[in-house]
Amino acid sequence: MFDTKTIDDIANRLAGVIPPGFSHIKDDMEKNVHAILQSGFSKLDLVSREEFEVQKLVLAKTRSKLEDLEKRVAEMEQQLVSKEDQ
Repeated sequence: MFDTKTIDDIANRLAGVIPPGFSHIKDDMEKNVHAILQSGFSKLDLVSREEFEVQKLVLAKTRSKLEDLEKRVAEMEQQLVSKEDQ
């Protein structure tokens, strides 16, 4: 889910660039931009930064475990080769 605070910030920035003579349409434009952004982002398969960081940690932990297992398998293979040579 995309952070609504970010959408509000983008809508406010876009509304802020409207020349002063058009301030009467500023509120309407801000609401419309907010609705368009919300609709567009909801169609995308986005994750929050927090969710991304959690998955990044899970991946790092999994990678570490995989490397440990690969090392153990290599050691076991080496032991088998050593026994066969005897």
